[in-house]
Amino acid sequence: MSQLSKQDILKLARLARLRLSDVEVEKYQKELSAILGYVEHLDSVDTSGLTPTYQVSGLTNVVREDEIIDYGTSQEDLLKNVPIRDGAYVKVKRML
Repeated sequence: MSQLSKQDILKLARLARLRLSDVEVEKYQKELSAILGYVEHLDSVDTSGLTPTYQVSGLTNVVREDEIIDYGTSQEDLLKNVPIRDGAYVKVKRML
């Protein structure tokens, strides 16, 4: 079982910008070591005959295919109604 040292806990606390008391360091040392021990136990399980489970809800992809829809107007027809334009762009006042 993997055992974290007090230095490991202090380094993690520093990276997370946490200030821990000595009591908290001991508490987290025990708790995080137990979590790492459980993960090590999971790593030892034989999963060679199992298929990966990527999705368990049964939902399928609901994204539609892209379709080009012709509305019968051109870019030039639409830009005729614009008060001020710069080439193929609509020119507006600066907005902040």
